[in-house]
Amino acid sequence: QVQLVESGGGSVQPGGSLRLSCAASGHSYSRNCMGWFRQAPGKEPEGVASIYLNGGSTFYGDSVKGRFAISHDDAKNTVYLQMNDLKPEDTAMYYCAADSMLSFACWRTMERGTPKYKGQGTQVTVSS
Repeated sequence: QVQLVESGGGSVQPGGSLRLSCAASGHSYSRNCMGWFRQAPGKEPEGVASIYLNGGSTFYGDSVKGRFAISHDDAKNTVYLQMNDLKPEDTAMYYCAADSMLSFACWRTMERGTPKYKGQGTQVTVSS
């Protein structure tokens, strides 16, 4: 069983930065694909970023490329999402997610918001 606990959300002005953290428990083989997706009220889930722990390959949604960065600290079993130059359209509930799969499927699963394990979510609000 994998448990994911997010932290780091909040309110920020446009152009600001936030760093989300996701502490994971459970065997690493159960969560070799980790990442974040977001969902705004009334909208479909949107993949934000993924990282494949075996090798470290990362993928990003087009709307966040160049602004967000995902990383993983093996010692702390924690995934981070550094979000810079935040925009009002980044406002959403952000979910940390994890699953076990082959590398080529990791981003597509995150993009659809369908990983097996998900955290409770942390709200990010960007407004002036």
